[in-house]
Amino acid sequence: MQTLAATMALAAPFVLAGEKGMFHLPDVSEVRLQDISRAAHEDDWPFSVPSGYLGCVWSAGHKTVSFVEKSASSGDESAKDPRVVIVTTDPFQLTLLNMANRDLFAPADSVETLIKRVAPFETLGEKLCDQPQGARIGDGEL
Repeated sequence: MQTLAATMALAAPFVLAGEKGMFHLPDVSEVRLQDISRAAHEDDWPFSVPSGYLGCVWSAGHKTVSFVEKSASSGDESAKDPRVVIVTTDPFQLTLLNMANRDLFAPADSVETLIKRVAPFETLGEKLCDQPQGARIGDGEL
């Protein structure tokens, strides 16, 4: 019996202080959102829409950053759900996990170009995860 308990303890994922485990299910209080918009001088804006929400939540043991387009007026019943893409520098996740909404990204010559464009937003989103709910990270911190 002690061997089984020792094996389970070793097999359990190691979780650092302040981090969530692999099987942590976030609740609404853990979601962080910030309104972002393209600045007039921003040539490498990675999204095909001029504004949206940058979000962060712990998922599968790490911070997951996403971009959500702003939905149409809330009074319109025929309005579609807003599109969402994962903002990451992992080429696999960036291309395959975003296939359904890839047109939410601005056209790019290559995956490398898109990675360069989204990298600052991934960093900003990860900082957002560490903030208290309702906090806003300043535009100059990009």
